[in-house]
Amino acid sequence: MAPNLTEKTSSDRLRVGECLVVLSSREVHLPGTRKTPRLTPKSVGVLLALARKPGQVVTREELFADVWPDTMPTNDVLTQAVTQLRKAFAATGAEDGASYIETIAKTGYRLLAPVAWEASADATAIDAPDAGGVSAAETAIAPMQFGVRGKHRRLRRHVLLVLGIVLLLSTLVMAWLLWGRAAPVAQDTTVADGNRVLGSPARPYRLITATEDVEVNPSLSPDGALVVFARERDNRSSLWIQSVGNATATPLLATPAGASDRFPVWSPNGRSVAFARFLAQGDCEVLVVSATGTGLRRVTRCDGTDMLSFDWAPDGGSLLFGSMTGRYASRGIRSLDLASGRWSSLQYAMGADDFDYAPRYSADGKKIGFVRNPQVGDMWMMDADGSNAQRLTDDAAEIRGWSWLGSDEMVFGRRIDSESRLYRLDVATRLLRDMGIDNAQSPAVSRGGGNLVFMRSHFQSGLFRIPLGANGGPPQRLFASSARDGQPMVSPDGAQLAFTSDRSGTFALWWARLNEPASLQVIEGVRPEARQPMDWAADGRRLLVTGRDVDGAPGIYEVAPEEGHWVKLAVPAGEPLQAVYGAAADSLLVVERGDDERMALTLFDRSQQPWKRLASLEGVSQVRYDRAGQRILFTRLASGGLWQAAPDLAADSVKLVHAEMPSRWRYRTWAVAANGAVEYQDISRECSSRLTAIAGDGSSQCLDATRFSAGNGLSLAPDGSAVFIALALTDSADIGMMRIPQRAPRRVMGLAKWLLP
Repeated sequence: MAPNLTEKTSSDRLRVGECLVVLSSREVHLPGTRKTPRLTPKSVGVLLALARKPGQVVTREELFADVWPDTMPTNDVLTQAVTQLRKAFAATGAEDGASYIETIAKTGYRLLAPVAWEASADATAIDAPDAGGVSAAETAIAPMQFGVRGKHRRLRRHVLLVLGIVLLLSTLVMAWLLWGRAAPVAQDTTVADGNRVLGSPARPYRLITATEDVEVNPSLSPDGALVVFARERDNRSSLWIQSVGNATATPLLATPAGASDRFPVWSPNGRSVAFARFLAQGDCEVLVVSATGTGLRRVTRCDGTDMLSFDWAPDGGSLLFGSMTGRYASRGIRSLDLASGRWSSLQYAMGADDFDYAPRYSADGKKIGFVRNPQVGDMWMMDADGSNAQRLTDDAAEIRGWSWLGSDEMVFGRRIDSESRLYRLDVATRLLRDMGIDNAQSPAVSRGGGNLVFMRSHFQSGLFRIPLGANGGPPQRLFASSARDGQPMVSPDGAQLAFTSDRSGTFALWWARLNEPASLQVIEGVRPEARQPMDWAADGRRLLVTGRDVDGAPGIYEVAPEEGHWVKLAVPAGEPLQAVYGAAADSLLVVERGDDERMALTLFDRSQQPWKRLASLEGVSQVRYDRAGQRILFTRLASGGLWQAAPDLAADSVKLVHAEMPSRWRYRTWAVAANGAVEYQDISRECSSRLTAIAGDGSSQCLDATRFSAGNGLSLAPDGSAVFIALALTDSADIGMMRIPQRAPRRVMGLAKWLLP
């Protein structure tokens, strides 16, 4: 009869059916077999719990309490333990493992095989040596046991050897990385022992200019030691040069009275600088001067151009130009040979409405990068001969300057909400990373690598109501804040104002009644798009807003601002960029961008599900509906100027309203009043913010001689008596400089993520 299994025995051998379980080694033996399975400690615990009640059902709860006390295991761990026991018994060749342990559905398990501890006497008999000095049990088990254990020992030795080599190599790699790291700077640490404060965290950059003027368009010499930039003062600009340290800048050359010098670009050999000079009456010329400010010569004219861009070829013998407008207009990217003055156009694929801007050769000269349609565009790249043109980003973003980082990476500025930030782009993987630098644009990298300069702006804007024409009166500040307020859109009844602002710390949509300042409230849950204006319904109760969801996908939102309610509309368009109410109650006009990056204005009937497309016009960048004139007004990507069409977008109704206003770059700074008046806001030499009537007598009014406006939208009072506009309260820009941070390594077979370059 078996001993009481609830009592502790002196033996560590438990007989289960035909198998002998040695508890000290957790091995399962059967004489005459070559396999010796080893159990886990939890499997042994389950076996002992079942062995205490042989032939009886042991519930899962009892097993959990006995084997996994003070924990909350899942059923899976118990199932795994039982499975291992069955496999161990089956592996010895005794019987099927399931015949040893039975599963009781939804209850627990039962041990079917007879169990017994090896009695002390039996253990003595088993362990007693025979004439040869070996016990009977050892005689049966030893040949199998020691052979298997020998193999296990050899395997363990090999595994330990490999692990030792891996650990040694890891130690050497970590030691090399730690040795190569720069020693920490004390000023970079904010808090040391206890509460002792050492200083604010160091920024990844430093400002090398800090004047009251506006410094823009920086360019680095090839060795990264000198920077040339344009300094703006009194609506004019001149070129200055200084070292990347905080030395005093000096003028590169004298700028003639009434002229402005902009867009300096350093030559590959560091001896010359190419730049653009803008003269009176829209005259323009591209000049080259030595780095010492001598030897000035003109290489081409650029009269009347809009969005001029150019860069040096790697050999320094030619300049690469982007698309040009004006008197010397040309579509696409072309090269100007400086010795002969001959132009040569690159042959590559581009759409009829495409405007390719800021072309630049890669460091190895094999690629050309450029921005296609920078107002709502993306980064592109092609081979130096014009082949294999491909899009690198797909954001319809407002790109604000860019540069190569070597030959396989780019850095560019992109407007996000109310600010511009720097991003770096891996051209092979298309991976985009935020560099953590806010209010930054116009990056430039030294051709030799290492240094990066950029323009860092300090801009704060406020909302103003400015009377127009004979009404006179001073500007009125609306809903004052210390943040960036923009896109003020007055309702058709003139009583409400919707606008965007980061006054709460995040960029959001705001609404208020103009005569009730206490009504000001934020519309929760809507992240508006800063580039596109909002549009009020005729009854002033609803508002169409372009926004982005939590994943950054663009969409159109219909907002009831007074109630704070909104809904995202099911616009059947891949990338809706703007929407306005049409002539009919259920018609909407949507500016969209298709998969081919082509822009179009589409008229939808939303009374049907899905929405029905009624008509479409290609190449439209922004739209307004003139209710008084019963016409659609819009701008185009391909050219400056204002166009109109009938409410049904009939192709034969399209005609030009004005050939020059708005310009291609300032395509958002125009508005339509309820009485049909159309006004355009731009900049002149004498006025920082000027409003000009596109229709009628073309009269102009200077809104503010010194303060620039935010370039993302304005609105007119219903009767055209006033303009609602965002003007700069503080507006300055400095040049920042930093070392280019090493990029994260690309993953190779999943291993490179563990190693730094």
